[in-house]
Amino acid sequence: MIFRVFVVTLLVACTAPQLLAQKTPEPVQVIQFSGMVFYEDKQGNPAPLPYTNVAVKGTSRGAAADFDGFFSFVALAGETIVFSQIGYKTVEIKLPDTLHSAQYKWIQIMTEDNILLPEAIIMPWPSREHFKQEFLAIDISSELRENAQANLAEEKMKEIRYSVPVDGRETSSIVIKQQATDYVYTGQMKPQNIFNPLAWKKFVDAWRRGDFKKKDK
Repeated sequence: MIFRVFVVTLLVACTAPQLLAQKTPEPVQVIQFSGMVFYEDKQGNPAPLPYTNVAVKGTSRGAAADFDGFFSFVALAGETIVFSQIGYKTVEIKLPDTLHSAQYKWIQIMTEDNILLPEAIIMPWPSREHFKQEFLAIDISSELRENAQANLAEEKMKEIRYSVPVDGRETSSIVIKQQATDYVYTGQMKPQNIFNPLAWKKFVDAWRRGDFKKKDK
């Protein structure tokens, strides 16, 4: 009887380290880091914050949150993640280095960063007195009036519309519209405009206006 108890005790002592090793797996290094980015709206409710930059500090790896505030990319355990967007305070978090799962989810709430700049008055003259003198000395002749009318002519304005590059607001609006269109047709084929009668009408109207003619520089 004593011998049997000794054998059972020996078997338990030998198998205990194996069972313990199975319950505590090794920490993983590469993880799928994903989550949502929110901000507080005017009513005080959390709302998704789209197009937030989520990047690994010190590297070029990362992603931008989509229109619903969702992001997902591959990161390493122990790395520092930076959340940033214009108008909001930058937030840094550090991923745990003892993760035992290949997925790590995070919800980040961004707070507005309001900066009040001092008033700046830019004038092309040293003082207001110089401005008054120069303004009163302006020669409003017929030549200046004719130049102004020529610059505001329809042909001149049309040339400016096609030659002047767009500003930052127009560029960002175009990019956001393109991203919205891509999200709508995600996972499916975009409609072909060759079968769209409205697209054909726009093409014919542009052809009649002469938009495709080579303009003299």
